[in-house]
Amino acid sequence: MTELLCRAVALVPADVRSDSGASAADVREYLDQDEWEFALDLLGDFGGIAWQTSEYWKLLAAAAQELYLPSRWFHWREAETRQGLIRADLRLVPSTRNPIPAQGVLRPLWHVGDGHRVAALWIESKPELEPGGRAMVRLLALSPEGWQHLVPGDVITMHEGQPVAGVATVIEYAGVGETRQRDR
Repeated sequence: MTELLCRAVALVPADVRSDSGASAADVREYLDQDEWEFALDLLGDFGGIAWQTSEYWKLLAAAAQELYLPSRWFHWREAETRQGLIRADLRLVPSTRNPIPAQGVLRPLWHVGDGHRVAALWIESKPELEPGGRAMVRLLALSPEGWQHLVPGDVITMHEGQPVAGVATVIEYAGVGETRQRDR
């Protein structure tokens, strides 16, 4: 266990802080105290994909599995390193079907300006999104090349048949190894 987490923390740049303000040195202190689950949580809290590799997230997924903890989030993040990151503010229409589960099981169609594309949907900070609800979401495009034209501020629509099931505003788009700013 310690080896997996030590290999992961070795990939964290010294000047990077997690969303909660922790550094790689902080994680090492918890590892020294055999606080593996807490160290894993801290490692999963490091944001951004610019420095993170597929290997990093695979190590965290393997550690979670060895600790008998959920690993789905780490697998999702590993896929983002390969396929790119799309975050959006999604509002479902009130007449939408049943609540949408959070953890990437739904793969709706999205109209992204030049056609319809499929992307898995991960809802941040909620176990599900109710009809008429609003949440920050992450989209994992099944064909990333069809999403490359998106920039923050673009509006895309979610479809599960007719009519539109939701409207989302792109907040962040980063292709593999890049960060894109709104350039229009």
